[in-house]
Amino acid sequence: MKTPAWLTLICLAAALPIQAETFKPIELKDQELANLRGRYVMPGRIISFGVVMTSTWQNASGDVIGAKTSMQVQQSTIKPQFYVSMIDKKGSGSGNAQGTGSVTGGAGLNTTDGVTQVVRAAGDNNTAYNNVDINVTKANQAPDTPQQGQVLAAGSTLVGSNGAGSLSVSASGTGVQLDVVANNNQGSALQRIAQGGLMQNATLLGNGNQVSNLTSLNVVLRDNVPDAALNGNLDQLKGLRALGY
Repeated sequence: MKTPAWLTLICLAAALPIQAETFKPIELKDQELANLRGRYVMPGRIISFGVVMTSTWQNASGDVIGAKTSMQVQQSTIKPQFYVSMIDKKGSGSGNAQGTGSVTGGAGLNTTDGVTQVVRAAGDNNTAYNNVDINVTKANQAPDTPQQGQVLAAGSTLVGSNGAGSLSVSASGTGVQLDVVANNNQGSALQRIAQGGLMQNATLLGNGNQVSNLTSLNVVLRDNVPDAALNGNLDQLKGLRALGY
């Protein structure tokens, strides 16, 4: 004779001690956490997702070069695209001296996953800042934020230059990359986002430079989720009451 499934469950529940009602937390390994990424978000809950990357380099003379690239995806988005706005400012100081510093190593930085932030300095009076923000908000509708700048088409590169250095923004099979090479051997800055993760790298070889690599991930969740979506799992649990649970 086969034992009914509900009878087996009742026997197992009776065998548990009373203390089992309070579960003891355990630490999850990195491999287990990696398998949870991107799950447990109800359908239709995310109404807007955006990425904003900004890289700037300011030399000792006050010259600034950089770029801001952004992409926003909503339900009405037909084709997601990155838009680029160049940053070009003239300083009021005198010319920069030649940078004399040097750094070695770092070949393995191109093989990392996740978020990688690197600052290597071989000069004086420099400032470097790498930062990643994740902003999650709630709203009843997606924000109206028109995209500004030039469209960064797949496989294309946008360039710029001034007294601070040269800049390139490219989109390829490896993702989107912002690359700054400062004049007079002052150093370089790189920011790249791709399927494998995010890289922020600043190398300073001269003096008096200010460098920043900033990335913001902006998520808007629907505030008025339909009751059916919220209560779907609860209804399934309530159905167990008929079996005595």
